[in-house]
Amino acid sequence: MKTTIKLAVASALIAAASSANAGIIIPAGDWTVDINGNVNAYFIHNRSSDNNTVLGGLANTESGNADNNSSSSSINTGLLPSWLGVSGKTRQNDLDVGFTISFQPGASGKTSLSAGAASNSEFRQASITFGDKSWGSIKIGKDLGVFGSDAILSDMTLLGVGSQGLVGTAGGTTTTLGRIGTGYLYADFNGQINYTSPNWNGFSFVAGIDQPLNTLNLAGGASTASTGAQKTPGFVGNVSYSWAGDVAGKVWAEAKTQNVEYGGTVGKERATAFGIGAKVDVAGFGLVGYYYDADGVGTTAFLMDGVAANGKSRDSDGGYVQATYTIPGVGTKLGVSWGISKLDEASGEVATTLVKENEMWTVGAYHPLTKHLNLVAEYSQVTAENHAGAENESDIASVGAILFF
Repeated sequence: MKTTIKLAVASALIAAASSANAGIIIPAGDWTVDINGNVNAYFIHNRSSDNNTVLGGLANTESGNADNNSSSSSINTGLLPSWLGVSGKTRQNDLDVGFTISFQPGASGKTSLSAGAASNSEFRQASITFGDKSWGSIKIGKDLGVFGSDAILSDMTLLGVGSQGLVGTAGGTTTTLGRIGTGYLYADFNGQINYTSPNWNGFSFVAGIDQPLNTLNLAGGASTASTGAQKTPGFVGNVSYSWAGDVAGKVWAEAKTQNVEYGGTVGKERATAFGIGAKVDVAGFGLVGYYYDADGVGTTAFLMDGVAANGKSRDSDGGYVQATYTIPGVGTKLGVSWGISKLDEASGEVATTLVKENEMWTVGAYHPLTKHLNLVAEYSQVTAENHAGAENESDIASVGAILFF
């Protein structure tokens, strides 16, 4: 039995092939249509200790649970949302032309009669591509962002739950956070225009522009960025080299920058992030390492708590390491990972309740019950500490299944 599992995050960004290398293929005249996706759900039990204020912390507090209890349960999707995607491709006028549209239904609601808006269904992809293998391709539309995409696609919790994070513990959300905010920044699904080079013996690069984002501040930062009216787009790039063989792997480097306009006396700030990573697979063992460093970007998501109320930018950095082993003849993948994301105070801020660091340990088992169906069990411990020295801790256990088609 093949031991790797298809990661169907996006039709153009499948990171690991399985014995099911594609979805449901339908010839349709000049087009080839691929209907693909996944369905997943998990029982999640979260036990939280302490009740401190950590603004931007990803460990839930006791008061964050129902009735101020220290424990809560939910049934929810994991980091990877349930997914229905439709992709099409054709060859016209010496160009490879394609499209992708997808829908991500929420897993559950918190009250009766809440199957509609309360389940937080989303549409994350709507993009077109065109190009040729001789010169590369261009993507226009909404898709998984370039910066942070290799980090999230290499994360074992993509098939599980990881952290439940800022959204709390009562279910009814589209996804959990996985390792987002405890080792890497969320790649997000952005409007983008990107150029991807041809693959030159394993070497390739991506460069382009992103929809400019506005700030998200949980800690009383400079939250007066003009809504939807940033003057310039974000600029993003990624360069990578991958190889196959008995020892297979990939190394990559990435960067993203955006000039952010603020109102009042804050003026403007440039937010910039850099990242490097590597992954190696040999004889059933898999190793991943990733590190990022940023200024004015914040933590967890791009531009979240990146600038203080006085207009000064905050530095941040983080990364994660991961080791997995696939049992021969069984196919079960066992994994352990650790990661941390740190956020410094800006000049003039002293011992605030702003998050200083979010840290998470995860152990997991991922078993391919059939060619398409995988059973998953995970345990994660999340610790969030603020700059005043107080911290919260959450212990999260989950068990469930994910089916790819």
